[in-house]
Amino acid sequence: MESVDRDSREYVQAEVAVTVQGQPYNPTGDVVEFAFTAIGGRPSTWYPGGWDGTQPIPGTNAYRAQVLVGPASGGPILAAGRYAMFIRITDTPEQPVIPVGQLTVT
Repeated sequence: MESVDRDSREYVQAEVAVTVQGQPYNPTGDVVEFAFTAIGGRPSTWYPGGWDGTQPIPGTNAYRAQVLVGPASGGPILAAGRYAMFIRITDTPEQPVIPVGQLTVT
C-alpha cells in the first residue's frame, strides 16, 4: 500500500503486466488513466496518467504507470483517508479497468 502526505505533490505508481496471446506486451503506447475511490467503491472520475519510461521494470515483464497527485498537480487532490486505486488502459478494442491496490493519504 502506497502512502502520501495530503500536502505533498508526487507521483503515485502502479505496476502493470500485460500479455497478448500469452506473450508479454509493452503497453506504454496506450493511454493510461487513474481513479481513486472509497474502499469498495467503483471508479467514476478518471485522471490522465503516464508511463515511467518505455522499458519493463528490470527482471520483470511489468511496466510502471503513474499519476501526479496533490495540490497544483493538475491531477487528483485527495483528502486524508484510504482509497482504492484503479487504472484504465485504452487500447483497441479493449479498455480494461484494473484495481491496483490502495493509497493512504495522511
